[in-house]
Amino acid sequence: MARKKKKPLYEGVTIEDVGAEGKALTRIGDMVVFTKYAIPGDIVDLQVTKKRKKYQEAFVTQFHKFSEDRVEPFCEHFGVCGGCKWQLLPYNKQLFYKQNQVEQQLKRIGKIDIPEITPILGSSKDTFYRNKMEYTFSNKRWLTFEEIEKDIEIKDSNALGFHVPGLFDKIITVNKCWLQPEPSNKIRNFIYKYSVENNLDFFDIREQHGFLRTLIIRTSSTGETMIILSFYKEDELARINLLEAVKIEFPEITSLLYVINTKGNDTITDQNIKLFYGNEYILEEMEGLKFKIGPKSFYQTNSEQAYNLYKVARNFAELNGSETVYDLYTGTGTIANFVAKKAQKVVGIEYVPEAIEDAKENSLINNIHNTSFFSGDIKLVLNDDFVLQNGQPDVIITDPPRAGMHADVIQSILNISPGKIVYVSCNPATQARDLALLDEMYYVEKIQPVDMFPQTHHVENVVLLIKR
Repeated sequence: MARKKKKPLYEGVTIEDVGAEGKALTRIGDMVVFTKYAIPGDIVDLQVTKKRKKYQEAFVTQFHKFSEDRVEPFCEHFGVCGGCKWQLLPYNKQLFYKQNQVEQQLKRIGKIDIPEITPILGSSKDTFYRNKMEYTFSNKRWLTFEEIEKDIEIKDSNALGFHVPGLFDKIITVNKCWLQPEPSNKIRNFIYKYSVENNLDFFDIREQHGFLRTLIIRTSSTGETMIILSFYKEDELARINLLEAVKIEFPEITSLLYVINTKGNDTITDQNIKLFYGNEYILEEMEGLKFKIGPKSFYQTNSEQAYNLYKVARNFAELNGSETVYDLYTGTGTIANFVAKKAQKVVGIEYVPEAIEDAKENSLINNIHNTSFFSGDIKLVLNDDFVLQNGQPDVIITDPPRAGMHADVIQSILNISPGKIVYVSCNPATQARDLALLDEMYYVEKIQPVDMFPQTHHVENVVLLIKR
C-alpha cells in the first residue's frame, strides 16, 4: 500500500491579503494558501489540510508576530461560533478589504471595463445592527476543549444558540450575541432558562425527536418585537405555559407566534404559523413609508443600511416621474414602494406568492396606487406578452439572491433592452458573472458598495448599467 504523502508545513510566512469568502491568504511560490483567523500582517506557521491544483487550505499552528492592525475580539464566542469572523480587523480595515473584494471580483470574474468605484458606504453601527436572528435548540451542545480535557460528567447538555461551522448537529450556547439589540439577548436567555428549569425536551437534530426546535427574534426600527417559537411536536400544555411565560416576562413583545414543524429541516416558510398573542406582523418604517413584516417576510436585516442601499438604487435610477420601472425579485415590494413616488409606474415580480401579497398590502397601507405585483418564476413571467400588458420598462431594478440571475432572466432583460439597469447584489462574484453576460448591450456607469454586515466579509454592491 502506498504511503500517503505528508502535507506541507510552511513556517514563518506573512499573511498578505484577504481573498474569497473572507479567508486570509499568502502566496508560496505559485501557490495560494488560504487560512482562517489570521489577518494581513500576521507572521505564522501554516499546516496544509487540503491540496488543490491552484490553491491549498491550511490552519495556523503558531503565531510568530501579530499584525499591527489586529484588534482583540469582543465576543466570548469568537472562534467557535461561525459568525462575525472579522472581529480581528478594525472596522476601517474591514471596509478597505470589502471594497477591494468588490473591485477584484468585478475585474477577475466579470473581465469587463469598470469605472472608478465610489468609496464604500460603511454602517454607522458595527454591532447590534441586525433586526432578525435565528437560534436552534439542541440536546447535544458543543463542548469546550476544557470540558473534554477534564473528562467529567456533563449535566447541562442542552443548548440554545448557533450551529458550530461544519457540524450540523452541534450547537453552541450563546450567552451574549453582539448582532441584535435588546431585548434579543434577554428573550433568548429567558427562554433557555425557563426551558431547562421546566425540563422541556430540547430537539435532537440527528435523531429527530424532542419538543423545542428553533427560535426567531425580529425587531424593527419602530420599537416592535416579534417572537416565533418552533416546536417539533405539539404538547399543548407545555407550549401554552412557555408562550404565556414569555408574554408576561416581556410585555414589549408585539407579536408572539408559534409553529409545529415536524419536517426534517428547520425552514418554516412552508408551514402554518399561528398567532398566540399580539399582531401577526411588526412594522418597519423608512422615509415615512411603513412596511408590514410578517413571520415569513424577507426584509433586509440591517434596517438602517437598507435605507442607504435603497437610496443608492433610487439615485442610480435617476427617475423623473415619467418612467415605467420593473423591480425584479421584489420580495415584499420594499424597493418598488420606495421608488414609486419618483416613477409613473412600478411593476414588481417575485417567486414567493406570500411575499407578493405583502407587497400589495405595503402599497395599500402607504396609499401608493402606481404599483402592481406578480408572482411566479421570473424567467417564465418576464416575456413579450408580459411586457405588452405592463408596458416597456425604462428602468429595470434587480435584486436577486446570492446565486445571481438565471441566464434566461438575463436573456429576457437583453430582449426587453431597457435604457438603464440598476443591479443590487449581495454577492459581487455572481454579480460580476451576470455583468459579463450583459456586457454585449450594457456598460457599467457607476459602482457603489454598501456594507450591510459589519464583522463579516459579506458586502452589498449596486451597479448602474447604461444601454450602449
